[in-house]
Amino acid sequence: MFTGEYNHSIDAKGRVIVPSKFREQLGEEFVVTKGLDGCLFVYPKEEWTSIEEKFRNVPLTTKDARKFSRFFFSGAATCEVDKQGRILLPNNLREYADLQKDIVSAGVLNRVEIWSKERWLDNSCYDDMDEIAEHMAELGLGI
Repeated sequence: MFTGEYNHSIDAKGRVIVPSKFREQLGEEFVVTKGLDGCLFVYPKEEWTSIEEKFRNVPLTTKDARKFSRFFFSGAATCEVDKQGRILLPNNLREYADLQKDIVSAGVLNRVEIWSKERWLDNSCYDDMDEIAEHMAELGLGI
């Protein structure tokens, strides 16, 4: 399980440090793809394989499933960590997530999310958590 929040920067070549805590769980090779809310999702290979299997069973006649599959899978890239603990993010993913200088890596259960610092701050307003917690409880996810 991935948890924690780490602040780093992206270099001019598009390389990002993967926090050591995340590297241990991600392994030597993992998948980075477009995430929701303008961030990137990072999955260990075994988790990615599980997601692929779920999508293989979705009927192609469902327009939303086709569209989401294109969004999610077409931009996916396999990444490997270099000796300095960095990965090279493809340009299309850097552009999608607007990664220019300061970034945040956040552990979220089965994945890591990579955010531009600005988008992270824009999406980190938690004033409505009591209301959201009620909705989560309705889904059987009470704490």
